[in-house]
Amino acid sequence: MTGIEELLLSRIRDVPDYPEPGVMFKDITPLLADPAAFTALTDALADIAVRSGATKIVGLEARGFILGAPVAVRAGLGFIPVRKAGKLPGATLSQTYDLEYGSAEIEVHAEDLAAGDRVLVVDDVLATGGTAEASLQLIRRAGAEVAGVAVLMELGFLGGRNRLVPSLAGAPLEALLQV
Repeated sequence: MTGIEELLLSRIRDVPDYPEPGVMFKDITPLLADPAAFTALTDALADIAVRSGATKIVGLEARGFILGAPVAVRAGLGFIPVRKAGKLPGATLSQTYDLEYGSAEIEVHAEDLAAGDRVLVVDDVLATGGTAEASLQLIRRAGAEVAGVAVLMELGFLGGRNRLVPSLAGAPLEALLQV
């Protein structure tokens, strides 16, 4: 385990039985409250953005906003929020995707992404991969190219990587931590 992995893991708190019995929630708020850990995380994700050749960062609501915005600033890139449906004014592109029970919809401003953009998706956790997969579809529908997906941690037992691989079409998926 590398020094950054140890630092990040040491600042992620396990919360048993949240939001329901049997779930072990990974709380990143202690990491965000620690300036050294938050800076190390931002730097690591910004390095991924630069290596991927990204021109813009997409952050997925809501924790992807917290991580993606400073990554964009650090890497010198634009930041685009992908929101839950109905939260953005003006013309949007939307994408519906399936959840374990039901479906959800995300949106992006239509004019924020265009041909020639290389977009890195940033989020805190890759779980089942549904939101990330829908965001990749949105990026491509806007005419932009997917540079990859970068997350703080991947919950491997939920199979999100396997779901995302076809949608990535060869673009990298990088997780700083595997849980």
